[in-house]
Amino acid sequence: MEYTQITYSVDGPIALITLNRPDRLNAWTPRMADEQAHAVQAANADDTVGAIVMTGAGRGFCAGADMEATFSTRIHGDDPGNNTADGVGGMRAGLDWVDLLRTSKPIVAAVNGAAVGIGVTMILPADRIVASSAAKFGMGFIKMGLVPELASTRLLAARVGFGHASDLFLSGRIIPAAEAARIGLADELVEPDALLETAMNTARSYAQNPTPQLRMTKQLLTENLVETDLTLIQRREQVLLAECWKSPEHAEAVSAFLAKRPAVFRPHTLPS
Repeated sequence: MEYTQITYSVDGPIALITLNRPDRLNAWTPRMADEQAHAVQAANADDTVGAIVMTGAGRGFCAGADMEATFSTRIHGDDPGNNTADGVGGMRAGLDWVDLLRTSKPIVAAVNGAAVGIGVTMILPADRIVASSAAKFGMGFIKMGLVPELASTRLLAARVGFGHASDLFLSGRIIPAAEAARIGLADELVEPDALLETAMNTARSYAQNPTPQLRMTKQLLTENLVETDLTLIQRREQVLLAECWKSPEHAEAVSAFLAKRPAVFRPHTLPS
C-alpha cells in the first residue's frame, strides 16, 4: 500500500507510525485508518520489530475526523471510505480497529498535540499513552450530535473511571495534558522535546521481551478486563501458561538465567 496520510519507519526493534497530515492537524479519514492498519500489520509481520510507537506530525496528534472528508460526505449521501456503512466506528467493513490493536505487538501512543474525538478513541486500546505537556484531549462527539465509538465507552471508563468518563463524554470539553495525566487518560506526561524519546524507550523495554508472550499477555488483559469469574480467568491463564512452558522463548529465558547472560527473544535470533 502507498502511504499518503501516514509515514512508516523501523528503528531497530521499534516500528514508528506517524500520522502525516500536519496542515490539517492530522485530521482523521478512513484512508488514514486503512494506512495505519496496514502499517500495524506490517510491523506485526516483521520479526525484527518488537513494539510499535504511534505519533503525529507537526503541532497536532489528531484533531478529530476530517469534517469535509467524513461527516459532510456522508450527509450528502456518499460513503467517505471503502464501505464504512457496513463497518464500525467509521472504519471500512472488515477493519476492527480495537481488535487490531489489542491483538498486536505492544503499541505506545506518543501524543504530541491535540487529540480530539477519534484522536483519543484510536489510542484507548493502546498499551501505554505518553503525552506531551503541550497536548490536549477531548471527547467531542456530543458537540457534533454523535455518540462515541471504538468501544470507548468501555475503554475510557477502564482508564479514568466511570465519573471522569461520563464528564468527558457528556461535556465534550477539552482538557490539558496535566489533567489527562491526573485522571489516568495519559499514563505519562513529559516535556515536548522528550516525548518521542520517552515513547521509543518505553517501546524498547517491551521489545526486549518475547513477542508470543507479549501478545498472550495482551490477550489475557483484554479478555479479563471485565470478567468477574475468577475461575474462568485462571483457566484462560493456565491454557496460555501451558503453551509457554513448551515454548522456545521460555527455554531461552531459563537457559540465559542459568548461564548468567541476557536472553535473546527476537524470533529470528533464537537458538535452534
